[in-house]
Amino acid sequence: MNQKSDPGPLFSGGGISFLIGSRNGRFSYGYSAFKGKRASMEDFYETRIAEVDGQMVAFFGVFDGHGGPRAAEYLRIHLFKNLSNHPDFIKDTKSAIVEVFRQTDTAYIDEEKGQQKDAGSTASTVLLLGDRLFVANVGDSRVVASRSGSAIPLSIDHKPDRSDERQRIENAGGFVIWAGTWRVGGVLAVSRAFGDKLLKPYVVAEPEIQEEDIKGVEFLIIASDGLWNVVSNEAVDIVQGISDAETSARKLIEEAYSRGSNDNITCIVVQFDNS
Repeated sequence: MNQKSDPGPLFSGGGISFLIGSRNGRFSYGYSAFKGKRASMEDFYETRIAEVDGQMVAFFGVFDGHGGPRAAEYLRIHLFKNLSNHPDFIKDTKSAIVEVFRQTDTAYIDEEKGQQKDAGSTASTVLLLGDRLFVANVGDSRVVASRSGSAIPLSIDHKPDRSDERQRIENAGGFVIWAGTWRVGGVLAVSRAFGDKLLKPYVVAEPEIQEEDIKGVEFLIIASDGLWNVVSNEAVDIVQGISDAETSARKLIEEAYSRGSNDNITCIVVQFDNS
């Protein structure tokens, strides 16, 4: 499902069930995107079901742009295409993800030459191959699973005040200072992102990857920080028991907005029927 350039006030939709894995489980998905209190929409998302080398693959991504929408939109268009074209995508998925994220970042920065304004984007992505989930995260969008009714974080936000991130930045010759919040170079409130060419090599598009078995996972929430800034991983409790993925995604957005989120809010919910 391809997102329109400006999803307007509230844009949502969903996808039908697909068979997955060796146990004939099924999944469905829903998404919702809301400009919220921001003047423009800089969040993008992508949901794709495709066949790669004879295997069904599902891809879900949330891309939260900063400095304009260009980087986030570039990722929506190119990231899954680049992944599925990688020769080792099926047989060495983790290595392929790392390589493709790095290459896509380089290609985006090349394309940005001549642009005055420096734009960047986070990326929280989920790949479903057979019975395996690969969660790859860059930045502070987030993926959380519900397993046996409990919230299980599948990504850790890349914030400059994370001690390992701060160390990495300082080792590369950069610095982190407080400017309303902790910022790389006093500018950027995330420590990893695509783009942001002026902050390389401190702000990198190196993903942290978590691999999970889908067994026992009831649903996933993939969302931009417009949700997570005001709704913690308790988001899982808010939509527990809702059978329609799109309804869940819309409910989370409405909840975040009602709690005062000042940001664009984008959310994808993927539900698994493991019966």
